[in-house]
Amino acid sequence: QVQLVESGGGLVQALGSLRLSCVASGRSFSSYVLGWFRQAPGKEREFVATISWRAVSIYYADSVKGRFTISRDDAKNTVYLQMNFLKPEDTAVYFCAAGSLISNSDTKYDYWGQGTQVTVSS
Repeated sequence: QVQLVESGGGLVQALGSLRLSCVASGRSFSSYVLGWFRQAPGKEREFVATISWRAVSIYYADSVKGRFTISRDDAKNTVYLQMNFLKPEDTAVYFCAAGSLISNSDTKYDYWGQGTQVTVSS
């Protein structure tokens, strides 16, 4: 069992930056694939980024490529999402997730955090 807790969300102006953190409790954190997803009001949850064991593989959604960076610190049981050059359309609740297979599909992730709100003003 893995429990995930996100933090770092908030209100930021367009072109600003935020860094989200997600701390995990439980065993074998380093063996999990970790992902970030987001859900805007009235929309389905969508993939943002994912990082594999030891960061061997990293993938991003096209909409965030070049602006967001996912990373992990297995010693701290933490995954990060550095978000730069934020746009109003990045406004959403951001969720971290853990699973065993790297994927851009939320169905492949077994554990989820409660989410953190990111609001980007124009």
